Formats: sequence, structure tokens, C-alpha cells
Amino acid sequence: MHPAARTRTTFRTGPTPVPQPRARRIRSLIDADALRVLHRAARVLLDDLPDLTDRLLAVLREQEPAYRTALDNDHAATWQEVYRSLRHSVTSLLDPRGTREAAHRCTWRIGVARAEQGLPLDALLHAFRLGGSLVWQRLVEETTRSEPEDIRLLVHVATDVWNFVDEHCTLVADAYRQAERQLAWRRENRVRLLAAALLDGTSRIADLPETAERLSLPERGRYVVVAIAGGPPHDLEPGGSAYLHSGVEVDHGIVLVGDEGDGKADRDPLAALDLTGEAPAGRRIGVGCAVTGLAAVGDARRLADLALSICPPEGGTVKLTEHLPEALVVSCPELGATLTERVLGPLLRLEPADRDVLLDTLVAWFASEGSAQRAGERLYCHRNTVLNRLRRCEQLIGRSLARPHDVVEISLALTARRLPRG
Repeated sequence: MHPAARTRTTFRTGPTPVPQPRARRIRSLIDADALRVLHRAARVLLDDLPDLTDRLLAVLREQEPAYRTALDNDHAATWQEVYRSLRHSVTSLLDPRGTREAAHRCTWRIGVARAEQGLPLDALLHAFRLGGSLVWQRLVEETTRSEPEDIRLLVHVATDVWNFVDEHCTLVADAYRQAERQLAWRRENRVRLLAAALLDGTSRIADLPETAERLSLPERGRYVVVAIAGGPPHDLEPGGSAYLHSGVEVDHGIVLVGDEGDGKADRDPLAALDLTGEAPAGRRIGVGCAVTGLAAVGDARRLADLALSICPPEGGTVKLTEHLPEALVVSCPELGATLTERVLGPLLRLEPADRDVLLDTLVAWFASEGSAQRAGERLYCHRNTVLNRLRRCEQLIGRSLARPHDVVEISLALTARRLPRG
């Protein structure tokens, strides 16, 4: 609380007037008398603090449902909190400078504690204002009872009393908001840690109930993880059945696509992550396969990362279920490289121009589902030209495009050559 008696500064322009000692002496006497009245009443309040506390709690119980709940849950602790706050308020009337730091610490602790308990800030500020109003009311009552003629002197300290109330309302609000920010950060950090453990496959079974609660996702259900890289960061708005975990290079969305064993078709994970619209340039999306239960989300993430690794560098979306052969190859780059050399080696060692023509023809033939006619249209050449190139490929690599086993090998080798390696 600011000192009740203080120098009042008047701002003037022009020459400084001649001091008038008499006028200043009258003002000083008024301030001294006002302080005497204030201190006399405050000492009575200090002796009557338990009753003052009971009166304030009765008003709070009547007017603030949040405090009604706090009193019902822990009456003793709430009583002690209000008592300490009132004691600091009243002692600050008697010794503003000597009690200022202790009063500030008390108010700050109350703000932090109430934020941690979830008491609404509006209710807390109302309690402080009610406390200030009650203290002022008791000062007036006591002065009226003991020295009625001195009531007029209290007017001179009213501003200081209410400045004290405003100061502590500001302080308790600052403490509350700072604690609230820290609590929010802790909650968000805890959620991130739980989600990261889930995606890494290191989540403990004992943590699954908390993880499900924090992420607002059921423990049991069918989940798909979506891996997202590139494009503007943090522009996604997942719905209620998904959680988006932001990473340094790759973001992962954990999406609930169906209930366990319900027999219904899975929901679209891209729609849940608001990814069905036009993607920004360069954004790559990998959609993994569905798994059952939160405990299996680590496996789902690995499948999503595998799908992401198949995405072309310029961007696009790859659903793993539609690219299983590529996934098989890219999941083991060493075997993919061995297969490429074993099947396509003689063709790859040709002169670049000759090699590229034959490889492009093979790729076009597979893309055309074995139709030389459509492959020729893709390559802007006659179907007989395509057939001649294909026969030359068969001679070089020692395999036949008429044998299913050889076709599978050639297709996988072409895929392994196209995909990035580890």
C-alpha cells in the first residue's frame, strides 16, 4: 500500500509563487489527523481479524459459486488463505513500507495457488475487491462507533486504501496469468512427450490411459498415421478424431479411422487432418496402413514414414496400401540395389543414350499394363518399335516378359532403381 501521508505535487507554469507556510501546515495537520484515525481503527480490525475473515467468507459463499466449492472441499485452507490476506491488508494500513514486500508475496502466492487449483480469475479478483470493501466498511464502522466526529477525516485516506486494493488486484491477476501460462506449457509439453513416445513406439503400457485422455483418443480403435513433409508449417487444423504432432522436418498425424471390430469402412485420414484440398507446392504426404490400438501407433508411424519415402521429391500423396511393391523394395535398400544389379545390370551398362531408351520403353510397357500399342503412344513411336526394343531388353537381361516370375523381378528392379536409397 502506498503511504497514506505523502507530498502532493502541483504542476504550475510561470514563476514559482511565494511559499505559504500556514496553508501547508493546515494540510499537514489534516493528513496527520487522518492517519491517527486510520491507525486507531486498523488496530481494532487487527484484533478482530477472525471475525472479519468469517464475514468475508460468508459473503463469498453467497456470491461466488467457485469459492462455495472451495469452502466445501477444504474450508480450513480457504479460511487461512483469506485470513492471511486480510492480515496483510490491515497491517499495511499501519506500516505501508515495512509490510509491502510481505503483502506482495502473500498475494502472489494466492494467485499462483488459485491458478493451479483452477479457480476462475474473475472469482479471485471479486474476492479481493470484496475484501477491500469489507475492510473499508469496518474502518468506517469502527470510527463511527468510537469517534463519530472523525468520520470526515477518513475521506483523506480513502484513495490510499483503494489504491492498495487495486495494486493487489493487479498483482494477483499477474501471478494467476503467469502461473496459468506455465501450467499450459507443462500440459502441452506433457502431451508432446506422450505423443512422441507413442509415435516412437516407446510408450509404456501404464501411460496409455493418460495418453488417451490427453490426446482425446480412445485406447482401442483403428489408427492410421500420416507423415507430412514440406509446404508451409503449422497450417493444418486436425478434427476431433486426430492429433497432429509437429516435428523438425516431418509432422505426424495420429488419426482414429474406425472403432475396433465394428466392421465398417475406415474413415479417410486425410480428411481428418484437413489434407483433402489442394496441397501447397512441395508438400509430400505418406499415409500408412491401419493398426489396432494406441499401443500400435509406433508401427503405424513407421509405415507412414515408409510411404513418405516413396513420395516423389516434387510433392504428392502416397498411400502405402496402393504401393506395396515399392514399399517392399524401399524397406530394404540393400536388397533393392542387389536386385537392380542382378536383373538390369547388363542393360544399365550400355551407353547412356541406348540405356535410357530401353529403360523408358520397359517403364512405359509396365505403365501400359503390357500393351505395346499404348506404350508406343506414350513414347510417340510405332508398337513394332516398342516390341523390338522389348525383345532386345529380354536378350540383354536373360529374362522373358512372358513369364510371370520374370515380370515380377523386372518390375521390382525398375521400382528399386527409381526409388531413393536409404
